[in-house]
Amino acid sequence: MTTSKEGIAVKMVLDAWYAKVNQFDKLLAELSDEQLLNEVSPGRNRGIYLLGHLTVMANSMLPLLGYGENPTPHLVTPFVKTPDKQTSDLPSVTELRQEWEKAKTLLGEHIAATSTDEWFRKHTSVSEEDFAKEPHRNKLNVMLSRACHVDYHLGQLIFLKNSK
Repeated sequence: MTTSKEGIAVKMVLDAWYAKVNQFDKLLAELSDEQLLNEVSPGRNRGIYLLGHLTVMANSMLPLLGYGENPTPHLVTPFVKTPDKQTSDLPSVTELRQEWEKAKTLLGEHIAATSTDEWFRKHTSVSEEDFAKEPHRNKLNVMLSRACHVDYHLGQLIFLKNSK
């Protein structure tokens, strides 16, 4: 176990990421495919859209963190660039559940292989010049912001538990 301040910071952020992913997985297991087709509240996103959105966002972390290409670029348009209910060409809930499993597994493998020092290096969307001025724009900060992002949508999805 690491006792350096950097190691402790990395552990705290990654623990937050995995806690939110585990909460999302638990909720996803409790929700039926039919429930995921419902809006989280009237006029808001449907569960299927949020599942697809979170899957795309997890996969988009791969190139951002320097781990490789996004394996699901075909999902970016319907789940990031297009608002919910603006396209009828969506994968099934079953397919999205499978894509989520693949996304979190692949990302988890890369996370496990990343050293403490690597977490404090720049992510791929920041220039060397900007990173020199703003060293907080690092890979660890990406993990923190994405953990918060999962938590935000988890708060929306919880309303589906009582839907029919």
